[in-house]
Amino acid sequence: MSINTTRRRFLAGTGMAAAAATAGFSLPTLAQAKPKLRFSAVFSEQDIRAEMMKKFADATANDFTFEGYYGGNLFKQGTELVAIQRGNLEMGNIAPQDISKQIPAWSILTAAYLFRDADHLTKFFASPAGAEMKKLADDQLGVHILGPTYFGARQVGLKPNKKINTPADMAGIKLRMPPGEAWQFLGESIGANPTAMAYAEVYTGLQTGAIDGQDNPLPNVENMKFYEVMTQIVLTSHLVGFDLLTISSKTWKAMNADQQKRVQAAANSAIDFSQKKHQAREKELLDLFKAKGLNIYEPDQAAFRKHAQAKYLASDLAKDWPKGMVEKINAL
Repeated sequence: MSINTTRRRFLAGTGMAAAAATAGFSLPTLAQAKPKLRFSAVFSEQDIRAEMMKKFADATANDFTFEGYYGGNLFKQGTELVAIQRGNLEMGNIAPQDISKQIPAWSILTAAYLFRDADHLTKFFASPAGAEMKKLADDQLGVHILGPTYFGARQVGLKPNKKINTPADMAGIKLRMPPGEAWQFLGESIGANPTAMAYAEVYTGLQTGAIDGQDNPLPNVENMKFYEVMTQIVLTSHLVGFDLLTISSKTWKAMNADQQKRVQAAANSAIDFSQKKHQAREKELLDLFKAKGLNIYEPDQAAFRKHAQAKYLASDLAKDWPKGMVEKINAL
């Protein structure tokens, strides 16, 4: 290679470096990867909410590299919040019960008949009262809540062919509830005799008469084939099931205003898609269960709501609730 050729190549390289400096960036920056958003959830990749996250990922692809982990493969159920707090995770599907373990005031959002339906839930989180609860999570836990992810209302399914209209009709009904004080109280709040039993034992429990009923969202009833050992479904809708799509406050604050706006818009659109699809699935399942011979009807929900809220307000569970919050939510 001649001296002149070497000199020309050196000058060309110097010119590229100078141009890069003039443009305000260094050469390595051109290849720098987009910030990574790791997301963890216990629901499977076949879940409607996994579709929701795919839509979110597509909508934010210009700003971030999204990595979704499902089925509890990255973090087990209940540990996602701590993972975010420790900086080991950017995003998670967090249960409100997990937040209430660290912020007792949040237990109000896990109470029976607080929310009337999915739309009421959405309105709350978009309201000033919802902003107040989200700020608690942001300030105390370091998580920014993008929105609630609805996954179905819990309904009472019974083996005995006894018509239920008010909480008084639930007296003596052995209703399986998940183990734990909060879950047992939920069963009491709708007038039942709650019985702790593992989820995997419910089918046999109904079959043998160890329990009279169970409460679950309709998709669970289908998945576990509980309808085979029940005669009726009472549409109590006593608990609107939801989790929270959250992002680390540190990650959120590192975004500029335009990025935050795009991320929130993507979350809103994806959550709305998921909610509508869940609601449509619930209607489909009602038709399916009717076709299988189950009696399906709606009781006096106003009577159930009044009874449940009175039980909660008179309990120790309510001592940490923000003053006036129940009234604000009821008024929405």
